[in-house]
Amino acid sequence: MISAALVAAGVGLVPGIAQAAPAPAPGAGPYAARGTGGTTYSSPAERTVVTGGAQGARGRQGAQGAPERQGAQGKQGAQERQGAQDSSTSIYLTAHTDGARSIELRSHVIDFDAPALDVVVSWGDGTTDTYSLPAGGASDARDLKHRYSVLGTYDVKVTAKNAADGTEAVNELKFTTKGAEFTAHEPTRLLDTRAGVGAAKAKVGPRSSVALKVAGAAKVPAGATAVALNVTVTNTTGAGHVSVQSTKDRAEGAETSNVNFAAGQTVPNLVIEAIGEDGYVHLFNGGWEPVDLIADVTGYFAPAHANGWGALNPTRVVDTREGLGTAKGQVPGQGTFGVEIAGRAGVPKGATAVAVNLTATNPRSAGHLTAYPSGKAAPATSNVNFTAGQTVANSAVVPIGPDGKINVRNGGWDPADVVVDVVGYYTPESRSALVAHGIPFRLLDTRKDSWGGWKAGPLKARTHFPMRLEGDTTHPDVDGWVLNTTVTDTRGNGFLSVTPDPNFWSDYVNGTAVTPQRPVSSVLNWTKGTTVANVAQTPGGKGGMIDLWNQGWEDTHLLVDLLAYYKTD
Repeated sequence: MISAALVAAGVGLVPGIAQAAPAPAPGAGPYAARGTGGTTYSSPAERTVVTGGAQGARGRQGAQGAPERQGAQGKQGAQERQGAQDSSTSIYLTAHTDGARSIELRSHVIDFDAPALDVVVSWGDGTTDTYSLPAGGASDARDLKHRYSVLGTYDVKVTAKNAADGTEAVNELKFTTKGAEFTAHEPTRLLDTRAGVGAAKAKVGPRSSVALKVAGAAKVPAGATAVALNVTVTNTTGAGHVSVQSTKDRAEGAETSNVNFAAGQTVPNLVIEAIGEDGYVHLFNGGWEPVDLIADVTGYFAPAHANGWGALNPTRVVDTREGLGTAKGQVPGQGTFGVEIAGRAGVPKGATAVAVNLTATNPRSAGHLTAYPSGKAAPATSNVNFTAGQTVANSAVVPIGPDGKINVRNGGWDPADVVVDVVGYYTPESRSALVAHGIPFRLLDTRKDSWGGWKAGPLKARTHFPMRLEGDTTHPDVDGWVLNTTVTDTRGNGFLSVTPDPNFWSDYVNGTAVTPQRPVSSVLNWTKGTTVANVAQTPGGKGGMIDLWNQGWEDTHLLVDLLAYYKTD
């Protein structure tokens, strides 16, 4: 049996016996990966260009008005008849994506008196689809879907050919895939309000925000669409939270948070967030006292071929308390040790970066941990900040050095134990791309009735909550989930684990679900009366479900926000 003291020390060493889990949230799954907002592109009918034959000679460019509002009722409305006077064919295009590589195109071809038309859809990657429209005039709207093998921006063109008089009507739009692949970035400080880096040298005022240039800064390309940032709040004089969003309005109006803090605390958290169209992200101080903010970039995502995500079950690779992965014994102050990562714990040899959960425990004084690629000097950044005796965790995305290792440095002046759990990796061989949610979406808040079926009440001690993120499927569409997890109103010490669930939804419905083995990995650690947040990156199980484990001996409230997900299609 695990002692309460060991659980309080965090990052559990020995699996325990799980109690019966509460019923999973019914209906939560089919919608978790929807509502991302996606991106909609359009090219109205008046942009149709007609060439060749007598119709094209008139130089008329398309019918007037929006054909989506005109329907398929033939010659209706003055605008349709006006367009038909000079050009019998017009095309209206709309495209949408909320997947990683797919386009959903609506091709609306309006023709009133031409003979049969041959329609060619050129997707911009060298492939085409074709279909024909019969003679007699029609308003034909149809939906087509295409998957790109390589992320990027493509010119999509629809051509309607009238063989009888030699005319061609053409409309086109520029389309960018929503998915983005990862490029590791040597840890670099983009923002430090204490020193005037990236913003004015001044604390961020209460209920106000700071704009941070990301795309186009510190070798992050202008085309980057999302970023991995370690965001730290420090010099706090009151409690509050920090929200990070792609626009100022979203940051200041967010109902979710990325970092939570109390007076006197220095708290970091990994943030994976979409970059605004202007290249900025915005950090909002949701507290009532001024704070200093720090942001370190460790990688970025762009719609281009780079490195895809590789999902793993959380695996412990370092525990200095046991001598796992490194020498047994606390890491001395200002000490550094290397960790063999590539080719270990499911991480392939060619991986360029690794996603880890980094935990400090039993520190003898205040300090910080920094993870960075081997072969490089330790950067002036941090991943985890701690005080004497504190157990604290934070997620990190760490570039892997050329020898397949990462380094972990104890930046404090006294010894501390270190635990490292691997949760995923990035590699050129993977095509699983990030789809940023755009606006964080709250999946669970145990303080209130949640849309997924949860009735208000804390997550019971020593139990797990199975959450269905997809439908009852044997082939999940999502390869990995990026979730911000937060515990609050904590009644004792403990830690949270997030793992794939081994069951299907129907197993829970039928009462045949097996109890998952209690994990030893941790996502975040807490003490009584604290609010703590951390990012969890995890695959769903074979049925698209995850488990949220309260590993403490007291009940606690839990919040889960969807930030992004990884998808191949």
